[in-house]
Amino acid sequence: MDKKNNLAYFLLILTTIFWSGNFIVGKAASIYEIPPFSLNFYRWFFAGLILLPFTIKELIDKKNYIISNIGFFIILGITSITIFNSIVYYSLYYTQVISGVLMISTIPVWIIFISSILNIEKTNTFQIFGVALSLTGVIFIITKADINLVKNLDFNKGDLTMVIAMFSWALYSALLKKKKYEISQITLLEVVIITGLIFLIPIYLIEMSMGNLIRLEKPFYLTLIYVVLFPGLASFFFWIKGIALIGANRAGVFLHLMPIFGAIMAMIIFKEKFMFYHFLGAMFIVAGITLSNKKN
Repeated sequence: MDKKNNLAYFLLILTTIFWSGNFIVGKAASIYEIPPFSLNFYRWFFAGLILLPFTIKELIDKKNYIISNIGFFIILGITSITIFNSIVYYSLYYTQVISGVLMISTIPVWIIFISSILNIEKTNTFQIFGVALSLTGVIFIITKADINLVKNLDFNKGDLTMVIAMFSWALYSALLKKKKYEISQITLLEVVIITGLIFLIPIYLIEMSMGNLIRLEKPFYLTLIYVVLFPGLASFFFWIKGIALIGANRAGVFLHLMPIFGAIMAMIIFKEKFMFYHFLGAMFIVAGITLSNKKN
């Protein structure tokens, strides 16, 4: 039992480190002016290509099932691949890594909220208060606890677009729980990647037509290798294995390590400062997450 737990903890910690690193690399991509939508396109294009030999047989065998549920898979692809990952990279052009990872850490609360609205799972009083507290924390981060920003509506557009990313992933995760699937998780990921890429192609082409071209230089290659292999593929498999070993509820707790790892890396690498509004936001977010996990 201890060996199983230790392996799960090791894999889940690595998962959250890799996902936190995605924010760091996303910020570095903005510094090297790597276009965000193009980066996301190549990230998932190559991830899908790597997975194809392992999923092609099941894709063919289950094609009728996939086609009959294509509308649902398209929604999963758009919310996760097309919107979430693209918007995270775009947002990091304008906002701090610390702000981004703190806002993303509220996703488990929004999953509960959206699941309740869509009648996927019932909610309780604690969870409603948890949502309110988490939202308050996000508002502190967006407004930087500065009333003048509110009066002038002078918000950082990176913070505002990160809210879109936050809700998009929460919707994806809530919908993901709604169905039982007749395909394996690795093939499900491949289907989601393919559908998401289809809708990402026109955005990628628009970005290129606006003159935002990728320079085929060392920063791009290093960034691409990281986002494909670590947050793109390794984290997915480690996450699945961790859940298999200790269960989804216990594994979910490890997601709360992301803002810690992300903030530490941002302060070391980019010399970002943990501001008072980050502290205020974090306190409300932690309170919201804690409340939302309580049972009536």
